[in-house]
Amino acid sequence: MNESTYISDMTMALEKAGVKQGQVVLVHAALRPLGNVPGGAEAIIRALLEVLGTEGTLLMPALSYKHITPTQPVFDVKLTPACVGTLPEYFRVRAGTLRSIHPTHSVCGIGRLAERMLGNHVLDTTPCGPHSPFHILPDEQGYIIMLGCGLGPNTSMHAIEELVVPPYLFGPEITYTLKLPDGTERVKTYKTHGFAGWRQRYDRIEPLLNKDHLLCRPFLQGAMHIIHTKPLWDVAYKKLQEDPFYFVEKKQE
Repeated sequence: MNESTYISDMTMALEKAGVKQGQVVLVHAALRPLGNVPGGAEAIIRALLEVLGTEGTLLMPALSYKHITPTQPVFDVKLTPACVGTLPEYFRVRAGTLRSIHPTHSVCGIGRLAERMLGNHVLDTTPCGPHSPFHILPDEQGYIIMLGCGLGPNTSMHAIEELVVPPYLFGPEITYTLKLPDGTERVKTYKTHGFAGWRQRYDRIEPLLNKDHLLCRPFLQGAMHIIHTKPLWDVAYKKLQEDPFYFVEKKQE
């Protein structure tokens, strides 16, 4: 099967799952479970952009927390790589992609609303604050698409946790140097996420959402989950208020 056929198959799978032109989608992905895809990351991005059309917006996390640390506190919006997989890193360096300014939890995007979604992230002092794309996504009736990675690595859950502030969430404050697109630098202190001794269990959202708000469909050789963010926020926020530890579990000694 050649690249164009794979793109056509991916496009059809996305459309059957309800992805439409003009939508705003945030994509998390693990390529290996999807099998050998001719064209690789570029083919998957082309399929997503074809479905979303010129009025749509495609976002991907470009998290860099493994590279930007207390001992390496300099974030360069143009050069610092993402640490969350092949597809986000390819998307980051792809022509036309924009990137939000945050030392550990930046997001990349392209499309009609990309500048609006990404432009004010620099104002936040936490990873997923009120100006972050994760926080803005439900206001735009956006969707989260998890390709081959299950429901675990859902960064949007951090934005909901930041509203409730469960005991495990925040770690120490760290001062970073931000290298901006124009070459200037800014020094800024952030409150970091902690999770010391706790393992994230965001897959526990599945039984809380109905089939209209969380779909699971085949995608190539793996699976695709599509989450409507507004119901996700409503349900997860309520659950965290009831049980602040619902979406984590203690790490075994």
